[in-house]
Amino acid sequence: MKYLIMALSILACFSASAQKTDERLHELLEKTLRGFNGVAGVYVQHLKKNNGAAINADTLFPTASMIKVSILCGVMDKIEKGELQYNQKLVYRDSLLYPGVDLLGSFKDRDTIDLSKVAMLMITMSDNTASLWLQKLVGGAYINRWLEGNGFTATRVNSRVEGREAMRKIYGWGVSSPFEMCRLFTLIRDGKAVSEAASERMYRSLVRIYWDDGALSQIPPYIQAASKQGFVDDSRSETVLVNAPHGDYVFSVMTKNNKDTSWRKDNEASELIRRISALLWHYYEPQNKWKPAKGIDKYMLNE
Repeated sequence: MKYLIMALSILACFSASAQKTDERLHELLEKTLRGFNGVAGVYVQHLKKNNGAAINADTLFPTASMIKVSILCGVMDKIEKGELQYNQKLVYRDSLLYPGVDLLGSFKDRDTIDLSKVAMLMITMSDNTASLWLQKLVGGAYINRWLEGNGFTATRVNSRVEGREAMRKIYGWGVSSPFEMCRLFTLIRDGKAVSEAASERMYRSLVRIYWDDGALSQIPPYIQAASKQGFVDDSRSETVLVNAPHGDYVFSVMTKNNKDTSWRKDNEASELIRRISALLWHYYEPQNKWKPAKGIDKYMLNE
């Protein structure tokens, strides 16, 4: 019985309800989410104050490309164990191609590239061919075991993983919750994902995201922020950890079953993510008067 109580206590620490609720922030977020035509979940934590807000934060959502952070953790774990090398040469094959406009898809059969560059493309450019290549190299089941071993109960790779077919039909490539996405980013920020050195390398990649027209567009460009987006037709999500002057904060906005499936800049879920990001920046940094520059929209047409 003693060990059962200890186990339950540990699990309680890995829950969106474990932090203190900032009631005012919670109300502001509820107001922002009101009327959204889909299902939305939000988790916010101010890491210095250990408070924040949670709305549907333990609900399962499709990750889309956000699962690539988990794949990166699997890659780094293999490197830490000596089973892969960060700068080892990989040989590209046409069979690896994921149709689309990814940079790696322009490679010719038998071209070589460093593993480190494939990992960089997976995170910074969200290159799907690079991501599936690394997932195949490490193994989806291996990544899921790493997640389970590090206390993640919701976050899993579904695509191309035996036994995950039913979850893939519902959630696609990967599944997670706003709380667990924030916890993964926080582990990396704190040097506790794989190892301190591996975490540092991962964090450096996560602060160099090309796709900065969402949540990042509402944070001053001189503020460092680690992030990853995940967009498919009816699900748009983003997780961000901001190294803010008055204390780091992390947040994840995840959506599903969205009525607006367009790929316009004013997509309802994309607008929601930007509004929440702006709300949080000004909430935690109220003296900062920065706002996006007039005319910036023509420079935010990332494709």
